[in-house]
Amino acid sequence: MSTKAVFYHAGCPICVDAERQFAESLDSTKFNVEVVHLGDAPGRLTEAEQAGVKSVPAFVIEGQPFHINFGASLEDLK
Repeated sequence: MSTKAVFYHAGCPICVDAERQFAESLDSTKFNVEVVHLGDAPGRLTEAEQAGVKSVPAFVIEGQPFHINFGASLEDLK
């Protein structure tokens, strides 16, 4: 059984680079990665906030947010 990981991003160069380096390289036998582009799915901003995401790119794995770098704050995406 794999662990669910949600990767939130906004499509900026930092986010795209993080997706290539992290989201695409996670072991698919251990992680089920869902990539959420908040620019394309703004309705999921509240979900990201409730999960503890403050800025993107960020992962949420087993309910814990992990911020990779600072591309954009969620406030800037609203």
